[in-house]
Amino acid sequence: MSLGDEERKIMVEFEIEKAHRLIDQFPILENAKLWDTLANRVYYAVFHAVTALLIKNGLHAESHQGVSVLFSKHFVKEGKIDAEYGRLFARLENMREKSDYTCLFETTEEEVLPMIPKAKELVVIIEGLLG
Repeated sequence: MSLGDEERKIMVEFEIEKAHRLIDQFPILENAKLWDTLANRVYYAVFHAVTALLIKNGLHAESHQGVSVLFSKHFVKEGKIDAEYGRLFARLENMREKSDYTCLFETTEEEVLPMIPKAKELVVIIEGLLG
């Protein structure tokens, strides 16, 4: 996908707005004790922020795995983002996949709640890199 500067700027804004709309859902899902859905929303909030970062830097991925690989290669391994956030993104992706696609897996409160503050931190860090 080849975007011009203005299109890239608009797409970055849309992705960050989406991340924030998903973050706004966290308390609702927590109060309803919908742990699988909360895990999904936490992952997607980070996913959209990471996607914004990739777009801003002219990088394009065709899949969730591609987003993860590009994020790791261009931001975590280069030291622009701490490795703990790379591991967080991978854990969130794994949890989301299991909770979405595996009938025998249910995300627990103990698994997802500790990830929320770090996920929010990562979105803020990414916003800082976006300028």
